[in-house]
Amino acid sequence: MIEMTPFILAIIMFVSPIWPVGENPTLNAPFVIVNKQTNQLAFVDEGEVKSIFPIATGATNDLTPTGMHSIIIKAVNPYYRKKNIQGGAPDNPLGSRWIGFDAKNSDGRMYGIHGTNRPESIGQNVSAGCIRMLNEHVEEIYEKIPIGTKVWILNSDEDFVTLARKAGAIE
Repeated sequence: MIEMTPFILAIIMFVSPIWPVGENPTLNAPFVIVNKQTNQLAFVDEGEVKSIFPIATGATNDLTPTGMHSIIIKAVNPYYRKKNIQGGAPDNPLGSRWIGFDAKNSDGRMYGIHGTNRPESIGQNVSAGCIRMLNEHVEEIYEKIPIGTKVWILNSDEDFVTLARKAGAIE
């Protein structure tokens, strides 16, 4: 019997036709990058950075969770449970769209990318952990981001093209 040493396993993986060595499933698929350092969100699709938007993130650095996450729920005119505010109401802080992701083993209802009723907050560190966008911006990307889309949240001084390459979202 042949022992599977790390070297032999690496060779098998290298010649294997399956990913991670084969075709990258994130290449050409929608992908989102959130840079907390610059308070910007990049929408990547079809192998290029399509749009960059200003955002608001957590009031403290630890509130918006870093790492790779997946979109697991979406809603138009989301209901704000914390204060019992109906979706679409002018005082609803979630704005016109909710794109929830699975950070910290949550169900997509705790952390999300959403609109806002406070457009003056965009560009600042003011949220409880979510990523705020202007309503017109979140509406622009809402239909383009299917369930399962990856969201990479980080602090970086690198540009979005470099980050997208590192993530395998572009070549």
